[in-house]
Amino acid sequence: MILFFSCITIKINLCFPSIPSSLKTVSIDGHFDFEQVEHAAKDFGNRYSYLPLAVLYPKSVSDIATTVNHVWQIGGGSELKVAARGHGHSLQGQAQAHRGVVINMESLQGLKMQVHTGNFPYVDVSGGELWINILRESLKHGLAPKSWTDYLHLTVGGTLSNAGISGQAFRHGPQISNVYQLEVVTGKGEVVNCSEKQNSDLFYSVFGGLGQFGIITRARISLEPAPEMVKWIRMVYTDFATFTRDQEKLISGQSTFDYVEGFVIINRTGLLNNWRSSFNPQDPLQASQFKSDGRTLFCLELAKYFNHEDMVLVNQVSHS
Repeated sequence: MILFFSCITIKINLCFPSIPSSLKTVSIDGHFDFEQVEHAAKDFGNRYSYLPLAVLYPKSVSDIATTVNHVWQIGGGSELKVAARGHGHSLQGQAQAHRGVVINMESLQGLKMQVHTGNFPYVDVSGGELWINILRESLKHGLAPKSWTDYLHLTVGGTLSNAGISGQAFRHGPQISNVYQLEVVTGKGEVVNCSEKQNSDLFYSVFGGLGQFGIITRARISLEPAPEMVKWIRMVYTDFATFTRDQEKLISGQSTFDYVEGFVIINRTGLLNNWRSSFNPQDPLQASQFKSDGRTLFCLELAKYFNHEDMVLVNQVSHS
């Protein structure tokens, strides 16, 4: 009986060679890590935790394509999965791969970020670039992305694969509506350029596709002139009906605000007065009368972009 089971074990090992050993034969400029992989089994949602076999730290798009093609060549029988991980802000385990390969997109190197000015300005960036870096670089040219997320320390590929909803979406659409072109590594390991007119099926499938149609390795993102100043306002509600009515009014207006975002919080331990103070410090009476600890609150964050010569007009909008 012992001999029988030993033969079975040998047969299985012959038919299905060790996947990590197979990955070690892949010729890349970057490297695989087979030891320190625990961090790739976590994400912002904290609902799922899938431990990968390896984490790839690519230096080039070729590293990603070669790895994906290697997995493709192994075949579906291995059940080896590949997932791209940016800043790990996914909620449903999108950036995880159970006993698979997680690609650390933030280590991706290649052409430097390139800002193009003109009548239709844009920036070419790596899929592993953070939005905060795009903003900093584009501002040097007096430009800024049209649509972004409220948290800017996220990767381009990560947010585009989730559509990229922002406070500017009611004016410019989500982030995926402001991209001219993509470079994508397909499930076969092919590097493909796509746009509205070139490989359009792949272009529209990748947007909001949660990484199921390819890995975004480069994007051409639309820019617009950046304002000189921004006025930021926060409004807090205890009544949901009033909150939604005001939000609908603000996003339907033509000359109101440029950024409108609504969210819900439970005000515990004085969160309201400690996080981005909601009251004028010269009006402590108003703050003391706002009894909200432990209550569900509804918040609107608003921003109006303007230049110095528009100061009077902006104040009129803010009080209307």
